[in-house]
Amino acid sequence: MNILLTGSSGQLGQELLPRLQALGTVTCVDQVARDDDKVTQRHDLSDLNRVEIFLNRTQPELIVNAAAYTAVDQAETEPEAAFRINAELPGCLARWASRNDALLLHYSTDYVFSGEAREPYREDARTGPLNLYGESKLAGERAISASGCRHLVLRTSWVYSGHGNNFVLTMLRLARERPSLSVVSDQTGCPTWARNLARVSSSLLEQVGRQPAGFSHWGIWHYCDNGVVSWFDFAMAIFETALEAGMLNRLPDMTAVPTEAFPQAATRPLYSVLDTSAIRETFGIKPASLQASLRACIGEMRHHDEQ
Repeated sequence: MNILLTGSSGQLGQELLPRLQALGTVTCVDQVARDDDKVTQRHDLSDLNRVEIFLNRTQPELIVNAAAYTAVDQAETEPEAAFRINAELPGCLARWASRNDALLLHYSTDYVFSGEAREPYREDARTGPLNLYGESKLAGERAISASGCRHLVLRTSWVYSGHGNNFVLTMLRLARERPSLSVVSDQTGCPTWARNLARVSSSLLEQVGRQPAGFSHWGIWHYCDNGVVSWFDFAMAIFETALEAGMLNRLPDMTAVPTEAFPQAATRPLYSVLDTSAIRETFGIKPASLQASLRACIGEMRHHDEQ
C-alpha cells in the first residue's frame, strides 16, 4: 500500500510511522522536521494548492493526517492559521481521497464538546466547542464528512508521549525547577499515550484491510486510555511514577487550584471524558490502562536518558 503520513514529526506521527511501515510504503510530510529526521519531507501544509499537487504526484491509497494546529490559546488570535490546518487541510485531503478512492484516517479532539455533560461523551453527542481550536477541529470533521470519502476519524484526549510538547514533559520540567506547584483540579478528562493511539490506528487499518469490500464502519470513533482524572490527579501520577523510576529526587509540594487561578485566552471544557464503548464493541479494541501506559512511557524516557 502507498501511504501518506502528514504531521510525521509530531508526537503522534512519530509513533504512527513504524506501524504504518508494516502496512506499506510511507511518504512522510510535515511543516517542520527535526535535524535527526531523515524521512520527513518539509512542505507548507497550509498551501493547499501545493498539497494537492503533492497528492497527485504521490497517489496515496491511504492518507493518515496527524498534522494539527494544537496551540489552543494561540488559536484565539490566529484563527486563520488554526482553521487552515485543522479544517481546510483535512477538507482538501478528504476531497482528493473521494475523487481517487483513497482512505483517510484523521484525528480530532475532546475539545469539540462544551464540557457541560456529567457522563462520558458518545460519538453522537451534541458538540459545542468553547474555543477556536475546538471550532477548527469540528470544522475539519464536518469537511471530511461532507467529502463523501471513506474515512475514519478518531477523537481522542490529553495526548502525551516522551517527546514533543505535552503535559507530562512540562510537569517533569517544572518539578525539577520548582519546590512547589499549583495545578488545576476542576478539569476532568482521560490522558492518552500517543503510542496507544497509534496502536489503535494500526488495528483499525488492519481490520479495514481484512474487509476491503465489506467494511462499513466509517465515520467518527472515540478512543482514549482508561483512566478519568483531573489535571491535578494526572500531575500527581506523573510525579509518583517518575520518582519510582528514579527520574525525580523528590515530590514537589502540590496545591490543587480552580481553572480561574490560571487565566487563559481559550476556555477549556471542565469535563471532556470520551465514551469508548462503541470502538470496543465494534472493533474489539479495549482501552489501555492509564497507570500502565504512564509507567511504560516514563520508563522509556528514563532508559533514553541513560543512553
